Amino acid sequence: MKNSTIILVFSLIASSWILFSCHKKDGSSLILVKELNDYPSASGVEYLDGNLYAIGDDANNLLILDTNLNIKDSISLYSYPEKRIPKNIKPDLEAVATYRDNTGSVIFLFGSGSLSPYRNTGWWYYIQTNIKDSFSLKSLYQQIKDSGIAEINIEGACFTNNFLILASRGNKGYPKNHLVFIEKRFWEKENNYNLDAALIGSQDDPSSFRGVSGLSYYQKNDWLIATVSTENTKNSVKDGPIGKSYLWIIKDIDSKESEKVIKPDKIIDLETTDHRFKNKKIESACITSESGDFINLVLVGDNDNGSSTIFKMQLRKD
Repeated sequence: MKNSTIILVFSLIASSWILFSCHKKDGSSLILVKELNDYPSASGVEYLDGNLYAIGDDANNLLILDTNLNIKDSISLYSYPEKRIPKNIKPDLEAVATYRDNTGSVIFLFGSGSLSPYRNTGWWYYIQTNIKDSFSLKSLYQQIKDSGIAEINIEGACFTNNFLILASRGNKGYPKNHLVFIEKRFWEKENNYNLDAALIGSQDDPSSFRGVSGLSYYQKNDWLIATVSTENTKNSVKDGPIGKSYLWIIKDIDSKESEKVIKPDKIIDLETTDHRFKNKKIESACITSESGDFINLVLVGDNDNGSSTIFKMQLRKD
C-alpha cells in the first residue's frame, strides 16, 4: 500500500494537470490548473453555452475549450507562419466579450489600440452561423482618447445589463487605469458613441502600479470582476518582469457610469489564495456557473514565453 501511494503521488506531480482545493479565509479556492504549452500569450477568456473561448494577443486563432479545460477546436483569424505573430505587427487582441440578442450569440474581440494601426482592429464571431469578420476600432478609440485618456491600452471588455465596459490599462509611466462605459450596440453607430470614462482604483505609488488586465460581469449581483496584475514596464507596448495578480470586485457597476473614480469593494491577492498563482500574469477571467455560495471562474495567464496557463477556481459570493 505504501509503494502504491508513492507511485500515485509522483504520477500526479508529473502530470500537467494539477488538482487542488483548499478554501481560504476569503472564500476562494483554486481547483484546477493546466499549462497550454502550444498556445501563446493568453490574454482574454469568455464562457458561452458550455464552451470557453480564449484568445492570445499574438496568436493566429481563437481557442475553444470545454469546462474541464480540454481543447476542442479553434477558429482561424490570421495565417502567419509562426506560432506567434511578430510583436511589432501583432493585432494585440487583449479583450473578449460575449453578447446575446434575438439574432444569436456573438463573441467580440478587441485589439488594445496601443500601437496604431495594427492594434485598432476588432473581430466578431457569430456562434450559430460560424460567420466571422474584422472591423475597425479606430473611431471608437479616438473618441476614448478625446475623453481624456492620454494612453489607450484596452485589455478588458464585458457587456453588462446597460453597457459595454472597456478597461484601459495604465503602466508605471502612465499610472492610470480607466473604465469606459459605452452604449451597448456601439457597432450600429457611425463614428459617434455615447461614452463615459472613470478612473478605477487609486495609485499612490507608481513604482508598484497594478494594471487592470481583464473584465467579467456577474449579472445576478451586478458585479464587475476585474483581473489586475503588476508588471515592471513604463509603457503600454513593452513587456516587463511579472509580479503579483489580483481580483478586484466592484459592486453595483451599472450605477457607476457617471462617477469619476471607482474603487474596488474587495481585493483578492491570488498568490495568497494559492501559491500556484506566483509569477503568473493573470490576464482575464470569466464566470462559468454558480454552485451554492460560490461563483465558478476560469482565468488565463500569459507566461511571456509562448505558452499560457489556464485556471479554474471558486469565489465566494459575499
